Amino acid sequence: MQKMRGHLPHPVTPIPDAVFAVKRGKKRGNYSCGRCGLPKKGHSCHLPTNEDEVSSVCTPGADTSATSASVVASAKLDDTSPLSMVRSLPPPMRRRALSFEDVSVAVSAEESETEWVDYPDPNPCGVLPMSCMWEVLRRLPPLGLMSAAGVCKGWRDVTRRIWRGTEELRLGVPAKAQIGILGSMLPKCTGLLKLTLRIESDFDATMLACIAFSCPNLQSMQIFTADTSVNRISGEELSRFISDKRCLTSLKMEGCSNLGSFVIFSNTLSTLWLSELHSLSKTIVNLPNLKEISLGFSQQENDNTNLTAVMDALGRSCPKLQNIHMASMRLSHATVLALTAANLRGLRMLSLLLGSAITDGSVASICSSYPKLELLDLSGSSITDSGIGMICNVFPETLSKLLLALCPNITSSGIQFAAAQLPRLELLDCGMTICDPSSQSCTDEEDYDSRLHGTPNSKLHLVYQKLIIKHDRLKKLSLWGCSGLDALYLNCPHLKDLNLNSCRNLHPGQRELSCHRKSFAIQTYA
Repeated sequence: MQKMRGHLPHPVTPIPDAVFAVKRGKKRGNYSCGRCGLPKKGHSCHLPTNEDEVSSVCTPGADTSATSASVVASAKLDDTSPLSMVRSLPPPMRRRALSFEDVSVAVSAEESETEWVDYPDPNPCGVLPMSCMWEVLRRLPPLGLMSAAGVCKGWRDVTRRIWRGTEELRLGVPAKAQIGILGSMLPKCTGLLKLTLRIESDFDATMLACIAFSCPNLQSMQIFTADTSVNRISGEELSRFISDKRCLTSLKMEGCSNLGSFVIFSNTLSTLWLSELHSLSKTIVNLPNLKEISLGFSQQENDNTNLTAVMDALGRSCPKLQNIHMASMRLSHATVLALTAANLRGLRMLSLLLGSAITDGSVASICSSYPKLELLDLSGSSITDSGIGMICNVFPETLSKLLLALCPNITSSGIQFAAAQLPRLELLDCGMTICDPSSQSCTDEEDYDSRLHGTPNSKLHLVYQKLIIKHDRLKKLSLWGCSGLDALYLNCPHLKDLNLNSCRNLHPGQRELSCHRKSFAIQTYA
C-alpha cells in the first residue's frame, strides 16, 4: 500500500503548515478573504495584512518593552487558548483580473470561453443591471456576440442566455470560415426556428448535415449564394433533409443547378422557393399542405426539363396551392393546359415568366379555370390586346396586380383598356411593351436622329403612341423602356410610384400628371 501511495511521512514527525500551503497550490481564485476567511463578495476586511504587522514591529522608535511584554504574555497562555490554534496563513493571492493581461489578443472566442470559465467576477455585469446588459448584447451581430463572451463570466452568462433564447438567426458565412462558423454557432442556438444564411463559399452536404443536426426544431430556412459560390446540394440530399425536418414549413434556396431531380415529400412544408434549376430528370412531389411555390429555371438553351410534367405533378399532389411562380424560357401553351387541368380552386396568384410560347389561347384557358385571381404576371409572353380584353372581362372584381412587361404585341390601346376595365387595379407593369424598333438598332444619338427623319409618316404613326390613364385606385405604374411612347396623360389621385426609366422620347413637356398624393416618386433615367 505504501508503494502505491508513494512516500508518506512518519506519523510522529510534525509537519509545518507551510508544507500544506505549498502542496495545496490552488489553480483557481480564492473566493474567501485571505485574512479573516469570510467571502470576498461585498466584504471589507478589518484585519491588518502580514506586511502591516511586520512594519509595526520593526518601526524605529517604537516601544520595544511593550512589544516584548506582549510576546511573553502570549507565550504564557494556556495551550487551549483560541489564539494558540490560529495558524499562520499564506500571503493573499493576487487579483485574478490581472491574468487577462497574459492572454493573447488573437485568441478565438471558443478558446477564451474554455480558458476563462473559472475566473471569479465579484460584479458580473459591472454597473449595468442584467436587463440592460441583455438589451445591449442582444443587438450585437453573431460574431460580436461570440467575442463578448470572452470579456468576463457575467457577460458570458448573458451571451449564453441570448444564444439559447434566439429564435431567428441571419448570418453571412465568409469564404474562409465555411463549416467552422456554423459548427460553433448553431449548437448554441438550441431554440432556433428561423435561419438565413448568405454563403460566400461552396454550399455542400456537410453544411446541410450540420444544420440538420444542430437545429432540430427548424421551421424556416433561407440559403442565398454569392456570385462566386456554388451550391453542390443534390436532389437526394435535399429530399432527405426535408423528410427529416418534421417542423420545416418554409424553404428558400438559390443556385439549385445541381439537383438533377425533384423528389420531395413533406406534410408540413407550405412555402418552397428554388432558383436556377437546370435539367430536372425526375419530378415526384407529395406536399399536401403546400401553399406557395416558386421555381426559377436557368436560361440556358440546353435545359431539357419537362415543365408539363412538373406542372402536372404539382397540380395532382398540391391541392392547397395559392401562389404559383415559374420562370422559364420553355413555358408553353401545353404547360398552361396542364395547370388548368389541375383545377386548383384556391389559386390566387399566378406568375408565368419568359414564356414566349404563351399566347391568347393560354389566357383563355387561365380565365376559364381560375376566375378569382388577384395577381396575374405574364411578362415575356406573346399575348396581344385581345388577351388583355379577356383578362378584363373575367377579373374586373378581383384582379389588383397585372404585370405584362416584355410583351411586344401589346399597344397603348390595350393598356388604356385594362386601366379602364379593372377598377381594383393597384399595380400595372407594362415595361418594354411600347418600344421604338429604330431605337433598338441605334445607340448613337446622331444615327438615331437621321433614321428618325428618314422614316415615313405612316411608320411614325405606328411607332409613337400616346397613353391616357385615369384610375382612382392605381398606386404603382411602370412604363420602363417604353421608347415608343411620346405623350403621357395621368389622372391617378393615389399614384405614389411612377417608373419612366429609358422613355427617351417622352420629354417633360409631353407628359401631364395629376396626382394629389404628397409622397410621389418619379423615376426618369435615360
